[in-house]
Amino acid sequence: MTEVWKPSVTAAAIIERDGRFLLIEEHTSDGIRINQPAGHLDPHESLIHAVIRETLEETAHDFTPTALVGTYLARYFSARTGKSNTYLRFAFCGTLGASHDRSLDHGILRVLWMSRDELAACPERHRSPQVLQCVDDYLRGDRIPLSMLHTDPSVIGNNHD
Repeated sequence: MTEVWKPSVTAAAIIERDGRFLLIEEHTSDGIRINQPAGHLDPHESLIHAVIRETLEETAHDFTPTALVGTYLARYFSARTGKSNTYLRFAFCGTLGASHDRSLDHGILRVLWMSRDELAACPERHRSPQVLQCVDDYLRGDRIPLSMLHTDPSVIGNNHD
């Protein structure tokens, strides 16, 4: 039997305040990069839970998703390692909540706010091309209601892997 190909599923938060977007600066295998608060979907969690958790871990802030901005399928190739991976990104917009006194996730250097133009001026620093694409889709008004996302209870329940 051959191995089944599976993309890595990630959830990202698009958070805008006064024309600026909340971003993180992080260590990656290709150096220091800018990204939205984002990360992998963990076993036994919904996409909504994943984006809430990742935002808290990477920014020390609560996040309340209000809509799905879009889904993005992209292949990433690391010039440093020569390896590639395909990512399926679900980008959510929403509101930033309370700040917590806690450490940021391993590898996160800092949280920063940037305008769309500031972000567009440094594409070489982006974790992926989807960073700017998500912002542009958000600014265009792309929104999919959260009611369109469905997570079967078997995902979250106490099942066997």
